[in-house]
Amino acid sequence: MDELDDTAEAIRRHMEQVDGARDLAYKRSRSLIALCARSIRAIHREEWTAAEALLAEARAATDDLVSGVRGYPELYFAGYTQDAVKEFVEGNLVYAMVRNQPLPPPEALGAEPNTWLNGLAEAASELRRRILDLLRHGQTEEAERLLDAMDHIYSTLVTFDFADQITGGLRRRTDALRAVFERTNGDVANSIRSSRLEEALKALETRLKDL
Repeated sequence: MDELDDTAEAIRRHMEQVDGARDLAYKRSRSLIALCARSIRAIHREEWTAAEALLAEARAATDDLVSGVRGYPELYFAGYTQDAVKEFVEGNLVYAMVRNQPLPPPEALGAEPNTWLNGLAEAASELRRRILDLLRHGQTEEAERLLDAMDHIYSTLVTFDFADQITGGLRRRTDALRAVFERTNGDVANSIRSSRLEEALKALETRLKDL
């Protein structure tokens, strides 16, 4: 039975390596998620330099996370790893859409295709906050541009009609995006109607004064 002892010892050493990599990956994923949240907050505040610096830091953190688990598929495809990469994708896509830049593809962000799609869904939902801020400042045209982006993204994501095991739960996030889009669409429409009514009343008031 000596061969059993040797085999068991080899498996134990491998599992110890996996366990160490898992602990490190979990810590790195939490750090990455925090960085991405800070970058999105900076984007909403229009702190572009800070947002770019945070996204650059998040890219390095993503590279560290992925490189640490690349040799362990059970860790690379684990929920906490892909969720953290998804947050990195979201931050970069929010920045690109708000700044009206091309969307970086999955390979540019080091993301799996399904992780990228889920990050896209969450990035589109995150645009609601930006749109409401724009409406409060009377920037209707920019708000409509981002609303059109939300609509385009939803219309694209809804075509990925595959099992959750393939898409990573994309259907649930797409359904959530639809609800966010519908609320935001209503908010934009109401804001536009209100602005037009206000302009019409001001024009009427001016004409009455001239009589």
